[in-house]
Amino acid sequence: MLTLLSMFYYICLRRRSRSGTRGEALTSRRAVESGQRAVLPVSVEVEQYAKEVLDFSSHYGSENSMSYTMWNLAGVPNVYPSSGDFTQAAVFRAYGKWWEQCASAPPPFRRTPKDFHSQDYIELGFEEPVYPTAVEVLETYYPGAIVQILACSHNHFSQNPPTDVRWEVLWSGEPTKMLTPQARQFSPSIKLISFPTNLLRLEVNSSLLDYYTELDAVILHGVKHRPLPALYKLHVIDINDVSDGEEELPDVGGGFRQGGDGKNQRTGNGYFDKLPYELIQLILSHLTLPDLCRLAQSCKLLHQHCCDPLQYTQLSLQPYWARLSDASLGHLQSRCTLLQRLNLSWTGNRGALTSTGFSSFIKACGHNLMCLELSCCHFLNEACLEVISQTCPELQELNLSSCDRLHSQAFTHISKITRLRRLVLYRTKIEQTAILSILTFCIELRHLNLGSCVMIEDYDVVASMLAARCRSLCSLDLWRCRNLTDRGLAELVTGCRMLEELDLGWCPTLQSNTGCFQHLARSLPYLRKLFLTANRTVCDSDIDELAANCPSLQHLDILGKHSSTSHDVFTYLVECKKI
Repeated sequence: MLTLLSMFYYICLRRRSRSGTRGEALTSRRAVESGQRAVLPVSVEVEQYAKEVLDFSSHYGSENSMSYTMWNLAGVPNVYPSSGDFTQAAVFRAYGKWWEQCASAPPPFRRTPKDFHSQDYIELGFEEPVYPTAVEVLETYYPGAIVQILACSHNHFSQNPPTDVRWEVLWSGEPTKMLTPQARQFSPSIKLISFPTNLLRLEVNSSLLDYYTELDAVILHGVKHRPLPALYKLHVIDINDVSDGEEELPDVGGGFRQGGDGKNQRTGNGYFDKLPYELIQLILSHLTLPDLCRLAQSCKLLHQHCCDPLQYTQLSLQPYWARLSDASLGHLQSRCTLLQRLNLSWTGNRGALTSTGFSSFIKACGHNLMCLELSCCHFLNEACLEVISQTCPELQELNLSSCDRLHSQAFTHISKITRLRRLVLYRTKIEQTAILSILTFCIELRHLNLGSCVMIEDYDVVASMLAARCRSLCSLDLWRCRNLTDRGLAELVTGCRMLEELDLGWCPTLQSNTGCFQHLARSLPYLRKLFLTANRTVCDSDIDELAANCPSLQHLDILGKHSSTSHDVFTYLVECKKI
């Protein structure tokens, strides 16, 4: 009888050890063997909605509202299981491939890994840290954009500063297009991780969708005790492993050596070192950055090729944002003396990259920089922008999109970068004095994004300055500017007649009855993209003028127009063949 009872306890132990730690299982087993009453570990699954939205790259809504904003992802569902376009959902700024085909879009970076699909992200904080067992995302309209779900080891709500922040991918996949835009509950099979988390990150790619994807809530399921399979740590290759040391590298450049019988014997790399230097460089140019860094540690010959500064004229570190640190930039510094294009977007948050480390890298490698992408880089401060303005005299493109923690005073340093041609300030706290100073000195601007810049007091003054100083402007984004009037718009289109893209979405102070849209159509013959989103005053006569005077028009957004008739559609099919 005692033997049967012991066997029963052993079976229970093996089943319950899946939700308990190794130490708890061994303690319970010893208790059974000694005839004592065992207290078996019970791991209850916790289900929780997001407590807070911590960070995000973009959203469709306004900074001063809740409609269509990422903040709607916090808390319980507002829409699900309903489907459709609801203001209570979280909506990103863009969808479709045509955003990347506009004149204002920069060319892609070389060496971007083929499995890096992310275009936007959002980070969510939950109440209790748990070992995740499932993640559910309630998608209420045009699902399929989620390409990656990650978990962070840092407890955002803890009073103690993080010492070692780790990110683990719970699930990843390619962007998809569902057969129907209806709501769904997306719950992919996730990987077990070795640490508890209450911080999740969703990354999305909406390029295949026919309309904006809308998210309603995120549910994190998890247990407080570590599942047994998570005890086994998987090896992760670190981006920091890019050391230049070559003390122990084998010298295989000889190709052949003479044996004792007088015959040549093949060694090492054979004829590879006989290839022209330029051909080897071309071959290596197809490798991703981590592969290039690993190959540099194989032998002296390849170390020389992999560390050649010509391999690093373009450098995109955005795909490696989770592992990039000051040490990473330090290792790469000697290779980037000819660097012309640098993408550090999304990097450095939560202390992984500091303003000191960034400034040191820019001082060493920024003299030839022409393009600098710094979207969502929250480590940036005024000192960083000052270093950029002093060190990068050739800089032509600067992206500070969603750097919403930069102090307004910091932007005055941009006016010293007088050769700028593309400047993205979407969702920043730039004020009127700073933008007017920039427009005064940066007269070569071709592309300017001031979308959702709520601190600018008078957009009519900005439009007047643009018309006077930046007559070669090609694209202008004034998404959700609250105080541009017909007077400012008239000055703008009269002075900047080369405009190809103009975003006036959600600009409520523009009224069609002033004739501003008809004047716009007659003044911009090269117009290819026009957003008049949510302007309910747009009328058929405005459409007629656009069709008659803008033959190159490809993208027109009049979503929210009160009346849409077959007359509008017919006019565009006949007159605007590129629409």
